[in-house]
Amino acid sequence: MIKKEMIAMLLAGGQGSRLGVLTSKVAKPAVAFGGKYRIIDFPLSNCINSGVDTVGVLTQYQPLRLNTHIGIGIPWDLDRNIGGVTVLPPYEKSSNSEWYTGTANAIYQNLEYMESFNPEYVLILSGDHIYKMDYEVMLDFHKARGAEVTIAVMPVPIEEASRFGIMIADENKRITEFEEKPEHPRSNLASMGIYIFNWKTLKEALIAKADQPALDFGKHVIPYCHAKGAPLYAYEFTGYWKDVGTLSSYWEANMELIDIVPEFNLYEEYWKIYTKSEIQPPQYIADDSVVERSIIGEGTDVYGKVYNSVIGCGVTIGKGTVVRDSIIMNQTQIGDGCEVYKAIIAENVQIGNNVKLGVGEEEENDTAPHIYNHGIVTIGEKSVIPDGISVGKNSVIFGVTSAADYKDSYLAGGKTLIKAGEE
Repeated sequence: MIKKEMIAMLLAGGQGSRLGVLTSKVAKPAVAFGGKYRIIDFPLSNCINSGVDTVGVLTQYQPLRLNTHIGIGIPWDLDRNIGGVTVLPPYEKSSNSEWYTGTANAIYQNLEYMESFNPEYVLILSGDHIYKMDYEVMLDFHKARGAEVTIAVMPVPIEEASRFGIMIADENKRITEFEEKPEHPRSNLASMGIYIFNWKTLKEALIAKADQPALDFGKHVIPYCHAKGAPLYAYEFTGYWKDVGTLSSYWEANMELIDIVPEFNLYEEYWKIYTKSEIQPPQYIADDSVVERSIIGEGTDVYGKVYNSVIGCGVTIGKGTVVRDSIIMNQTQIGDGCEVYKAIIAENVQIGNNVKLGVGEEEENDTAPHIYNHGIVTIGEKSVIPDGISVGKNSVIFGVTSAADYKDSYLAGGKTLIKAGEE
């Protein structure tokens, strides 16, 4: 019988709707980040760096790119005969085919997978946060406290606490109460959505609560364990942790990578972030080009000027083009004489010559101001923008557009241009 001390279950099914057009064709954990990574690389690298060599990745929404990226887990050294990485999509049962309806329901549908490793502990992770964490230290805490459930928590400003599940713990860090998104929070310890369960405790709770619609950890499983009197503990994490769930937080987290002393360091020897690397030629920086405080991916050709930006792999930036404070993802081509200011441009976009992005005053977005804000111009993947177009702030473009889509070659600030067939 195989026996693994701790296995990880990584929830990567999220649509990430607050990332707007960036996730309309791709799951949030597969969105590019930091020039050469994808968001899921961070929890996967944490696993292998923490000595957790068995990871089930639960996919659901638009899983294709995620599946191709993970493959058999070679970049993370997770191509094992026993354990390793396994992609676990929802599968059709003989009775009825069932989507994962909640975070815990997804885990419940994979009881057999977990059972096959006969683990002592199960680590539950979410696939859409940027952080480095040693899960082994958390496991040591779990064992030392004799916990059945340990929840990783992080202090947040009290005024933001109502957005999170909040834990109230005693001086030994034992959780006495918790509130899901409380209106008047009584503590600032927010759950990070990272849990260690004793396998027996988890299994019992999932089976007991299986018939709950949209079975969820915060709403059902943890309250059940607490009501049964299982010892629950809060493990406080003090490192860098970023939920890149909105366009502005995604933009910010990328920009923090290029600080002179980045708060989140991709260059540390002892805690490497692994990813699947395409075979790319080196970068090419032309003699009259300028690059300042930027990350430039492999295979990228820069003929223009790039300031404070994160540029992916296989990108071309044309002559006389100036890019500032922007994120440009893999394989995007930008023509000559363009001005790109504070834009997020997804993968495989074609931008013509003399295009200006991010001009004029800020206007509120006309379709989804809660998504498209902070003055950022967002361009969805495989979009095409013809020559000579100017685009205002807080606007969004998705699809193959032509000159006829722009009145007087202009898309005003806050406007949404999504071509049919893209949503």
